[in-house]
Amino acid sequence: MTTKHPASRPENPRFSSGPCAKIPTFELSKLADAPLGRSHRAAVGKAKLKAAIEETRDILGIPADYKIGIVPASDTGAVEMAMWSLLGARKATMVAWESFGAGWVSDVVKQLKIDAEVREAGYGEIVDMAAIDYDTDVVFTWNGTTSGVRMPNGDAIPADRAGLTICDATSAAFAMDLPWDKLDVTTFSWQKVMGGEAAHGMIVLSPRAVDRLETYTPAWPLPKIFRMTKGGKLIDGIFKGETINTPSMLAVEDYLVALDWAKSIGGLPKLIERANTNAKVLWDFCDRNDWIANLAVDPATRSNTSVCLKFTDDRIKDGAAFAKAVAKKLDDYNAAYDIGAYRDAPAGLRVWCGATIEAADVEKLTLWLKWAFEAVLEEQTEAA
Repeated sequence: MTTKHPASRPENPRFSSGPCAKIPTFELSKLADAPLGRSHRAAVGKAKLKAAIEETRDILGIPADYKIGIVPASDTGAVEMAMWSLLGARKATMVAWESFGAGWVSDVVKQLKIDAEVREAGYGEIVDMAAIDYDTDVVFTWNGTTSGVRMPNGDAIPADRAGLTICDATSAAFAMDLPWDKLDVTTFSWQKVMGGEAAHGMIVLSPRAVDRLETYTPAWPLPKIFRMTKGGKLIDGIFKGETINTPSMLAVEDYLVALDWAKSIGGLPKLIERANTNAKVLWDFCDRNDWIANLAVDPATRSNTSVCLKFTDDRIKDGAAFAKAVAKKLDDYNAAYDIGAYRDAPAGLRVWCGATIEAADVEKLTLWLKWAFEAVLEEQTEAA
């Protein structure tokens, strides 16, 4: 191999799209206040869980009359809880432009078997959200973690909608300005933009969603971990930190530390700014090089967290093999970990650019991307 690799590697080569990089100031010693070996129902446990909820509300600007709960099974559990508990009261519209959205479609159509219209777009594109009937219950992802495509805003969602909007915002929360008045149910996990530990999800309910829960009973049985009501009333304790099942207090402490860091740097505006700055490094890199491009077709829908890239050089004969070789080479040289495209997505790379990433590391990564591209191309040419 004649191509010489860059002299300087990213300080933190962790660009995984989940679990994502820890906050820049992370140290295990910061978790020393975790009430390990204590019940989450003890006063100290309840106080920590309630603090996680209220700090989340404060940083994200969630309205005071919205309910916030910590729930099992990460964002997946939160989305499933919402769909199983709320859908079926009226027709649904299932919107998908990447693999996780497609998974929600499958669950509703094949498992719940409710009346649903399916709207889909290919990887790199987005469904026309203005063409959707919002008198139906609409389920969608705000940001496609596996496609790098996001909603640019919530303008298409009407204020006078009759149906509920159920939004999977797991790679959008804390990195994008979510319009809470347009979202009735919003879900996310700690492991994405905040770099928290996996396994715990969060669900945010508008007053309209709470009303649906208290006035509608699904035709199917609900597992305990999905139940948010009892006797026709919301189980209010869930939204005060009295979790349905036992949470990891170590993970809770880790999330609280991340929230403290977010506040210390300037809150949501600064989190968004950091993600935008990181993503722009890659966008500009693509603009300067004709062999690589953003998977998102419309620049207005490009994700600022999970940036998906595709190789466009005509000399590449097997796109999937080439992309895997580039990702492996970067991993082997400790320049970037876990940046291969998601298994169901088009061949390419996926680089996490959320707020816990440093722009200087993304800049260094671009040098390594160019080196790896040229090195793998040289190797494949010699092998031909």
